[in-house]
Amino acid sequence: MNTIVAYDIADPRRLNRVAKVVKDYGTRVQKSIFEVDVDDRRFTEMKARIEELIEAYEDGVKYFPLCEKCAGTVEIIGQGVFVDPDEEYYVL
Repeated sequence: MNTIVAYDIADPRRLNRVAKVVKDYGTRVQKSIFEVDVDDRRFTEMKARIEELIEAYEDGVKYFPLCEKCAGTVEIIGQGVFVDPDEEYYVL
């Protein structure tokens, strides 16, 4: 299941926790947007983990499913790869 996950989380601590969960399942493409391609079981697992973290009256998470045909027509203008500012880097 190829899905776009977008979220708006009010509290910075919850925001970081939600980002870490979604990062376990997909790739960050913008600050609060991830591309996730998992089977139904993993998708259900991810949603349950997110629901445990958020406050429904303050936060919002949206899941946009993409069919294979739609996913293949994604257009990118400008930067095609998001560089995660929270990612750990090693300098050699």
